[in-house]
Amino acid sequence: MKIMVWHVHGSWTTSFVHGAHEYLVPLTPDRGPDGRGRADTYPWPGSVREVPYDRFAAEDVDVVVYQRPHEIELAREWLGRDVPGVYVEHNTPAGDVPKSRHPLADRDDIPLVHVTHFNDLFWDSGRAPTHVIEHGVVDPGYLYTGELARAGVVVNEPIRRWRVAGTDLLPTFAATAPLDVFGMKVTNLPSKLGLDREMGTFEDLPQAAMHAELARRRVYLHPYRWTSLGLSLIEAMMIGMPIVALATTEAVEAVPPEAGVVSTKLPTLLRALDRFANEPELAVQAGKAARAAALAHYNLDRFLADWDRLLTSIVPA
Repeated sequence: MKIMVWHVHGSWTTSFVHGAHEYLVPLTPDRGPDGRGRADTYPWPGSVREVPYDRFAAEDVDVVVYQRPHEIELAREWLGRDVPGVYVEHNTPAGDVPKSRHPLADRDDIPLVHVTHFNDLFWDSGRAPTHVIEHGVVDPGYLYTGELARAGVVVNEPIRRWRVAGTDLLPTFAATAPLDVFGMKVTNLPSKLGLDREMGTFEDLPQAAMHAELARRRVYLHPYRWTSLGLSLIEAMMIGMPIVALATTEAVEAVPPEAGVVSTKLPTLLRALDRFANEPELAVQAGKAARAAALAHYNLDRFLADWDRLLTSIVPA
C-alpha cells in the first residue's frame, strides 16, 4: 500500500512508518510545515520516500493520512484526483472545550482517528465515523541508569506553550529536585525561569541521543496540564524511568500506580519527586514497572496491526 502522510508529528510518524507499506512524505522547496520531507533526528526506515509536492500526481497513492484540516485540499490539489483518506487527531480540543466541535464533525466521508480515549471523549466529533488507535512506540530498550539525582523533562517550545505544558510549574519542582529539560527551543528557558544554576537544557538532540541522556536522570517529570498524551512519557516509561505526572488527560490511564505517582495535588507530586530522586532502589523498581506497562499497552506491533485493520477497511481491494 502506498500511503501519503505529512511529517507533522515526528514521534508519532516514526512509529507509523515502521509498518509494512511505502510511505510518501511531501517535500516543498523550503522544507516548511507542508513539506518537511524525511526527519533528520528520528530513525525512519528506507520505506519512507520524499516526494516533491508537484510530483504527487504521478504516484499511485492508495490512501492519504491527514493530520491538519487544510491537508484535505492540499492532497486533492497535489494528487489531481480523489483518494481515500483518514484523519488523525493528535490534540485535545482547545478554547471552550465543552463546546469544541471537530473540523470534520459535519462530514461522514473521512474516518476520524483519535489517538487517545480522552480525545474521543472530549471532542464533539459530530457525524464523523470515529475510531481510537492508541499510541505505539518503537522500543528504545531498557536504558535506565538513574545515575544522576535529577529529574528529566521533555517539552517542545516550553515558553510558547507555557501553562499548557506546565512550564510555569517547573520552578516549584526544581526546588525539590534539579531539572534537565529536553526538546525544541529550550535553551532560553532557565533564564526565563530564573533557574540558571538548577536547570540544564538539551536542545534538538537526535532521538537516540536524547533517550540515552534522559535515562541517566533518576526520574521523569511530566508537568503537562493539557495534552493528548505525550509520546515522550511513553518513551520514558519504556526506557525504564519512574514517572511523576499531573493527573490530567490520558496520563491517568497510561501510568499505573506501581510505575510512579500521578496526581492533581502539587504537594503529592513534590513528595514523589523527592522520594524518587533520593531513593535509587525505589526508582529502579518503579521504572521497571513503568517499562512493563508501556510494553504491554503501547507496543509497536499492536499499534501497526490496529492501523492495518483500519486502512484495509477503507482502501478498495
